[in-house]
Formats: sequence, structure tokens, C-alpha cells
Amino acid sequence: MLIGYARTSTLDQKAGFETQLEELAAQGCEKVFKEQVSSVDVIAREQLTQALEFIREGDTLVVTKLDRLARSVAHLLSILNELEGKGAALKIVNLGIDTSTPTGRLMLTVLGAIAEFERGIMLERQREGIAKAKADGKYKGRKPTARAKADQVIRLRSEGVGPSEIAQRVGIGRASVYRILNSK
Repeated sequence: MLIGYARTSTLDQKAGFETQLEELAAQGCEKVFKEQVSSVDVIAREQLTQALEFIREGDTLVVTKLDRLARSVAHLLSILNELEGKGAALKIVNLGIDTSTPTGRLMLTVLGAIAEFERGIMLERQREGIAKAKADGKYKGRKPTARAKADQVIRLRSEGVGPSEIAQRVGIGRASVYRILNSK
């Protein structure tokens, strides 16, 4: 049995999600597990967990792209080991890879390592860009919300309102209230 898995990171990616579902149907998937959650939060991927629990010996898990399944080589290998332990395989449509063959498994491991490397490079460039923008005074981050409300916090405290009540009324955390009060 072919079992499909489709995922997008956000609800805004409707076109990409629909395209995945169409490709999985074209591949002949009899059952499709689908979710719209970030792959960074691996724990919250309930549909992937259910798909892996559902798969039986002789089944193949089908995904349209590698990045829809795993974000790291370690996670990819963990999924592969679970599938192999059940006597199942993995097929990645856009790469033409099927792990039911030794060559397919080798290619997937190599491509997974390259994908992880590319992501690391992208994150490094992003950090460098932010550092440069900060140095040029173009990136200041978000405005501090609690400090902007310092006058309100101090006024409410002078009126005898307690820190927890101040936090609730002003809409900031209690720790922020204490920081403001201790800095004055």
C-alpha cells in the first residue's frame, strides 16, 4: 500500500499543500496523512507520527519532497530506521528515490546530508546579514513593550496596586513589572 504524507509549514501555503496532495494522488496513494506545521517542532507533527504507526510490512511512505519529511539527517535516518524495522520503504517523488533498494538508501542519505548543509549555510548567512544590519543601524529588533509602559507601571504602583494586578492591567509580564520598579 502506498501511504502519502503532505506537510506545509504554515496555513498560508495553500497552493503548495494542494500541489502535494495532487501529486500524492497521482502516485496512487491510498491513504494520505496531511498537516500544516513547522518541521522545526518535530514533536508536534502528529500526522507524521500517525503515518509511521499506520505503515505495515510491504507499504511505502510517499512524500513529494525531502524537506516535507525531515529537517535533519538524524531525523531522516530515524524515520528510515523505523520504516525499515517495519519492512516498509520510503519514496521521494521529486528525487526519484525509493529506499527499497540499496542505491536508493545511499542516495537519500547523501542528499539528506547536503540538504542539512544547505540549511546550515542559509542560517549562517541570515545571522551574518542581521549582524551587518545591526552594525549599520538598520536592524533594531522589536521595540521593548514593557519599557514603553514604565510610566503606567510606576503610576499604578504609587496608587497601591500590586505587581500581579499591574501586569494584568497593563498587559505585560510580572517579571517586567518588577524590572521596571527595581530600575527606578
